[in-house]
Amino acid sequence: MSQRQPADSKPFDALRTAKVMGPLGIIAGRGSLPVFIADAAAAGNVPVHIIGIRGEANDEIERFPHTWIRWGEIGKIFGALEKNGCKDLVIIGGVSRPDFKNIRVDVGAFKALPFLLSLRKGGDDHVLSRVVRFFEQRGYRVHGAGDVLPELLIPEGTLTQRAPSADDETDMALAFKVVRALGQLDIGQAAMVASGHVLAVEAAEGTDAMLDRCAELKRRGRSHGTASGVLVKAPKPGQEERVDMPTIGPETIIRAAEAGLSGIAVAAQHVLIAECKRTIDTANERKLFLYGTPWAEQEPGNAGETGNKLDA
Repeated sequence: MSQRQPADSKPFDALRTAKVMGPLGIIAGRGSLPVFIADAAAAGNVPVHIIGIRGEANDEIERFPHTWIRWGEIGKIFGALEKNGCKDLVIIGGVSRPDFKNIRVDVGAFKALPFLLSLRKGGDDHVLSRVVRFFEQRGYRVHGAGDVLPELLIPEGTLTQRAPSADDETDMALAFKVVRALGQLDIGQAAMVASGHVLAVEAAEGTDAMLDRCAELKRRGRSHGTASGVLVKAPKPGQEERVDMPTIGPETIIRAAEAGLSGIAVAAQHVLIAECKRTIDTANERKLFLYGTPWAEQEPGNAGETGNKLDA
């Protein structure tokens, strides 16, 4: 297997390809990606305005023109977007589902009350699909982070000094099958397998918490046998990837190492990598592999087949 790195790209070329026609609005949750995209937009002379969700977005967004909002301040979101001429949107970063008892509502929220009430029901993917439609119905163009900056997408092949072993590949195939089954039920995007045994699957707690749980099992000596195991991540079938693409970063690598895993495999071109160089360097330091597996949506009735093949 050959070692590969994500290809370099010119930010302004990527933005043009994504058909960003004017100032870019970024609705920011947790993590470094909102600022990374804003930096790329600035480098390409694309005006940007960040709308940061309090309690979620990093204070670093204040390097750019920005507006802070609280959950429920729908009118304030549209006011900021309109004032700054933003019809193109990227919605990026982790968020926690809000406690509806503590939401601060404004006039815009009252007008959007049916929409807000709809967010109380359904799995994450159904909720996020409704969020995209909500903005599109009001004339906004919602772009995926990978559409705006393709360099954020993990490519096919091995990105690290270490490559998956034959045993790792067998575990990866099973783990991807598990993730596909989870996705059919809108449950999670990740699973861990060691020596053909499923160690954990992701649910509402998220990937980091799942890894922490497995690290605790390892400390208690309850992991299966002596095998290291692998983590895989992939989108759910039909997932709204513009606002909910799976993501890994340095913390994912650190937690995977603490859980005693040998590496991580993800669906190539369908998973984002935050802080790419740092993530790969961390994997090399911890002697983990990071691999992008060719990925395609399954046809109905084929969920039992992985559809993944590692290049030799």
